[in-house]
Amino acid sequence: MAENSRIRTIEQATGRTWEDWCRFLDGVGARDLDHAQIAPKVHAELEGSVESAGWWAQSVTVAYEQFIGRRLPGQRADGRFETSVSRSTPFDMRELMDRWEQFAAGDESVRDLVVGDARVSGSERRLTWRARAADGSSLVVTSEPKKNGTASLVVTHAGLPSPEAMAAARDTWAAVAGRFLGRD
Repeated sequence: MAENSRIRTIEQATGRTWEDWCRFLDGVGARDLDHAQIAPKVHAELEGSVESAGWWAQSVTVAYEQFIGRRLPGQRADGRFETSVSRSTPFDMRELMDRWEQFAAGDESVRDLVVGDARVSGSERRLTWRARAADGSSLVVTSEPKKNGTASLVVTHAGLPSPEAMAAARDTWAAVAGRFLGRD
């Protein structure tokens, strides 16, 4: 069974031990259900007892799927893998995205990964740069606002075929984020 480093956080946030969660999930037949069938059961169990019940329902469901060996850390319900790299920046949300767009257009590593044109969309809550990678995976760079007026750069690479590809993508994006912020 795969270990999940988030179990302690889940226990603290939900007020339940992991053993209690496993008993509940086994009791509702979760071993024979898919992700989309498990998460609503967990959500119903959490509703009214924690803030962000939907988010915690997903966290409990993924941790359980990892615990029973159905998926590996970083693996999505569809079997593909995803990784993210996040860095704090001194920029506000708009300036961060403007700088990222300029950087991505000129950075050889990013240009080599991206097929076609990237597109930017967003709202006052976040700005998002999206692109398709040559291997068919997807790249998402988000400018996430922080309370102090600055923003975090969050790079997500999804649709990767293996844990090895996920690890390589994490290393690549950590290096790209370091170059972008002048920290390498």
